Amino acid sequence: MTKSDFHDRVSEALQDDFLRGAVKRATNRLRTGRVNQLKTLVDFQEWRERAQAIRSHTILHLDQYLETFTNKVEENGGNVHWALTAEEAVAHIHRICKDKSAKSVVKSKSMVSEELHLNHHLEKDDIEVVETDLGEYIIQLANQTPSHIIVPAIHHTRESVSDLFSEVAGERLPAETPALTAFARKVLRQKFLDAEVGITGCNFAIAETGSVVLFTNEGNGRMVNSLPDTQIVIMGMERILPSFIELDTMLNLLPRSATGQKITTYVSVLNGPRKQNEADGAKELHVVIVDNGRSRILGSKYQEVLNCIRCGSCLNVCPVYRQIGGHAYGWVYPGPIGAVITPLLDGLEKWGELPYASSLCAACWDACPVKIPLHEKLLELRKDKVKYSGNAAEKMAFGMYARAFSSQTQYALLKKVGRKAQIPWVRDGKIRGGLPAPISEWTKTRDFPALAKKSFHERWRELKRGDN
Repeated sequence: MTKSDFHDRVSEALQDDFLRGAVKRATNRLRTGRVNQLKTLVDFQEWRERAQAIRSHTILHLDQYLETFTNKVEENGGNVHWALTAEEAVAHIHRICKDKSAKSVVKSKSMVSEELHLNHHLEKDDIEVVETDLGEYIIQLANQTPSHIIVPAIHHTRESVSDLFSEVAGERLPAETPALTAFARKVLRQKFLDAEVGITGCNFAIAETGSVVLFTNEGNGRMVNSLPDTQIVIMGMERILPSFIELDTMLNLLPRSATGQKITTYVSVLNGPRKQNEADGAKELHVVIVDNGRSRILGSKYQEVLNCIRCGSCLNVCPVYRQIGGHAYGWVYPGPIGAVITPLLDGLEKWGELPYASSLCAACWDACPVKIPLHEKLLELRKDKVKYSGNAAEKMAFGMYARAFSSQTQYALLKKVGRKAQIPWVRDGKIRGGLPAPISEWTKTRDFPALAKKSFHERWRELKRGDN
């Protein structure tokens, strides 16, 4: 991603009044729900500290817990596949589908599958892939990517959904929620019955028992993991907990932080493929554990980012995300967590502009249920960007800045030069546009305060001398 790509997406988003209104309404609702639900916890800060400790401990001992989890899955009759890269993960999934001669796949919501561009790869092999989460189904029909971690179709209205569904139905559907959901239910139910393979994500994996835990608000998740004969779980390698004791903490925090619910409608626990005495469930269970850059973060100053439980709470409070929505961030993860984790997973040289998509107000840290200091990580990424960018002009500019501001004499001289140089652009005490880059990036959207005729120190010295 180049600087112009990022700025183009931001400019497009800022000019989309509908998008900005939809994002504002949705994030307000989610944020309000979170605040109301957190009141039901006796001491939210104590819960946060507990969650932070759980996640930090787990990530510190990730190798041990992953080994235990793998062994337990296999003991339960499941299969575990390790994928260092996105390509390896896709290859595993493609091979499983090919072995089952699959022509149809149904999916529950999975952000990791977005990382892999899984749908695109399977569709290239003539495998029909159907997103069954309602929001994901909407954006699949619109040929879009999610714009929010929790609410992927946050930027759509009933009218736009009606247009998409009407095209599939071959008739005009009313822009009314009951009619639209009834149509989606009718279409998707047949897809569940026809599919040979079901694919889900993984909210948490339990090392002690080899269990996979899914938090969902729609019945599609259970249809995906119970109707097709073959079940594939795509799991980011960090999505693991030691036992069900730690899950209790996450069960209390994730729904409250994500959607403002005390608990999600469905909490599903998968403990391997269907047993002989069971009436439903997949006959085969495959868990694909995906690295895709995560191991590079382990042991680094950014390791704390792996504590993230993907609640999306940081998005709902971020003043930048609330203005530009998710697609401006350019990849899978938007908002503050996206601005940090995207450069770490996919390269700072490619995504170096994202750490600057922040006001550094720390609202994200205050909202994070596992206390990730995202604002500090954004600053670290900015430092790394300057350090490793190889931009000679930028390094020279900051070097000159450092020299000028570390010498009182040079600083005083710079002020005098600045007062003269600013004159052509000063109007009513403000610098208003027309300046060359990089200052123009500031002045094209806001005023830049002009240098005062006299600084505080100059006025103070005059007062001490008794000058009028």
